[in-house]
Amino acid sequence: MPDSQNNRVAVYLDFDNIVLSWYDRVHGRNSFARDRQRIAEDPGDPEIAERLRAAVIDVGAIIDYASSFGTLVLTRAYADWSAPINAEYRSQLVARAVDLVQLFPAAAYAKNGADIRLAVDAVEDMFRLDDLTHVVIVGGDSDYVPLAQRCKRLGRYVVGVGVAGSTAKSLTAACDEFASYDALPGVGRVERPERAAEAPPAKRQRRAKGESAPEPAPPVPESGSPEGATEDEEPHESAEDRDIAVTGLLIRALWLSHDKDDSGWLYSSAVKQQMRRMDPSFSEKALGFRSFSDFLKSRSDVVELEESGHERLVRLAEQPGD
Repeated sequence: MPDSQNNRVAVYLDFDNIVLSWYDRVHGRNSFARDRQRIAEDPGDPEIAERLRAAVIDVGAIIDYASSFGTLVLTRAYADWSAPINAEYRSQLVARAVDLVQLFPAAAYAKNGADIRLAVDAVEDMFRLDDLTHVVIVGGDSDYVPLAQRCKRLGRYVVGVGVAGSTAKSLTAACDEFASYDALPGVGRVERPERAAEAPPAKRQRRAKGESAPEPAPPVPESGSPEGATEDEEPHESAEDRDIAVTGLLIRALWLSHDKDDSGWLYSSAVKQQMRRMDPSFSEKALGFRSFSDFLKSRSDVVELEESGHERLVRLAEQPGD
């Protein structure tokens, strides 16, 4: 990545998307759709107020993450700021110099108003601001895939931020780099015991019978449903599944790198870069490791790590019988 001191960053927040997706992440799938009427009628109701407090978005964590790529030259947030669930954020956003773009309650024919307005503004800004180097898109909707692709074709480095479980895989793949809101510094991890208690037994029963997991039923569209609800949302992934997937990603990255350089040992930085190309959402810190070297050491059964001075080399470990 270019020197961040010279980078100039534009940030676009689909605020309804990130807020409603986080509400569902905290309280369970489709929770906002069930609570929407009660929130609109009486946001001060003690039960509703408590649920809203539990699902508050840390706007500062998002903006601070975006600023790590360079100087923020513009930051815009798109939402209906008269809605109770968004109104409480206005002062916080204004304090961080965020431009609030008002989107009035959408009729059924204009439900993608935020997507369209955000995309039009982003493309216009890229042509208007020649020195813009990075575009940060905060939202998990697959409708932003064409925007991410256009930004990349125009020479910008595209960073995506979305809520785990509510982000389209196609959007993750379209970005140069993708971060889960859940894994940003300062954001607390979400644990939902009811899902953890219910899912494993069914999974174990399917494995015992040799059956594959059934396809999840598509969400039923509702008028005014959050724009983050897409048909290709990523399902909830267990820690075990994620661990297996990341190990596979590491092995594939080493295989691909060895195809280009068969000397055996590879620079760990090059391996990490290849992993990020293959899966922009990869982050060793999100997995609980302080450094990429610590991540590699945790995979000592599949890789060998050699550290000498400032150089860190890695290669696939020889397996018994090789």
